[in-house]
Amino acid sequence: MISITVTALVFGVVFLAELPDKTALAGLVLGTRYRASYVFAGVAAAFALHVALAVAAGSVLTLLPQQLVHALTGVLFLGGAAVLLLKKDEGEEEVRRPENQSFWKVAGAGFMLILVAEFGDLTQIMTANLAARYDDPLSVGLGAVLALWAVAGLGIVGGKALMKRVPLKLITQIAALLMLALGVWSLWEAIAG
Repeated sequence: MISITVTALVFGVVFLAELPDKTALAGLVLGTRYRASYVFAGVAAAFALHVALAVAAGSVLTLLPQQLVHALTGVLFLGGAAVLLLKKDEGEEEVRRPENQSFWKVAGAGFMLILVAEFGDLTQIMTANLAARYDDPLSVGLGAVLALWAVAGLGIVGGKALMKRVPLKLITQIAALLMLALGVWSLWEAIAG
């Protein structure tokens, strides 16, 4: 059974953490050069694979004693908040153009770009932490994949417009504060439990 609360919480945290990431920028670059639906298909498949791996890793963590899991996830959330707050702005990365506009070439380029760029990324680690914290792999996976797909979609069809209206620094700070709160809460549960 899917928990709407867990799914919504995971969606919000992952969405805010991924918005200032290079993925939205890469999606924007690919989306301006190729058919958006082809780009999204490849990017969405790569994100689904990343979320499945992260949820599996987080589910393994649930086999550990609960206090240890809370302590580990608390420290990792605090580290993630620090990474977001200390992160320097990244410039546009060069994206290699597929030779033609076929679905498989364009989707494959999007898939490979995200697969490589996002492996071990902050949001993948956060998803594993959330899976361990809530011991609800389906809800966590659904929230994370929907958030990543939403960011990719925004990046592909309208990333520039969003970034003009909402300062990237503000989005990053909100994501960092949410991660900080989750880190403190997890550590409190480890100590109090």
